[in-house]
Amino acid sequence: MYAYLKGNFVHKTPSTVVVDVNGVGYEVNISLNTFSKIEHADAGLLLVHLLVREDALLFYGFAEAKEKELFLGLISVSGIGAGTARLMLSYMKPEEIITAITHGDAKALERIKGIGKKTAERTVLELKDKLGRAGAELTIEPSKNAESSLLQDALGALMALGINRTMAEPALRKTITQEPGIGLEQLIKKALKSV
Repeated sequence: MYAYLKGNFVHKTPSTVVVDVNGVGYEVNISLNTFSKIEHADAGLLLVHLLVREDALLFYGFAEAKEKELFLGLISVSGIGAGTARLMLSYMKPEEIITAITHGDAKALERIKGIGKKTAERTVLELKDKLGRAGAELTIEPSKNAESSLLQDALGALMALGINRTMAEPALRKTITQEPGIGLEQLIKKALKSV
């Protein structure tokens, strides 16, 4: 429904930020991880997830796509709500949570306040395969260079179209190598023809 909010950060605390988007203030729940990235910014873009409850509409905001994807994975686990997922992302960096899950380290997750042994083990059990396959892109650190950004954008588009990551990534890399400087649209089209 909502992908992001872009505007002025009117009020910030370590757990929330009010984003003024053309005169409308949206209160967005954030993790400490996101707060550390926007703490000194007066304006910007937050990726958001809208949680619809019986009594409220709650926005959760993220400075990076990786954190948002991990949040969505965490709330899919039975026993982990949005508040707990935000707490986990405040306690550990997304990369640390991903590493703990993919290595089966439930003990690392248990150190987070409010996460018991059963919840930690369930999280590892339910997300290990997802992060190992479909969520593997979460473990990739976003690079500053344009080629990596282009690759990630194209990969995201192909995966959204239902192309398996293991097929899409080699096709994209081959196309980028053969045609340096290619644009995103052309890259996606050429990669589609070769998968």
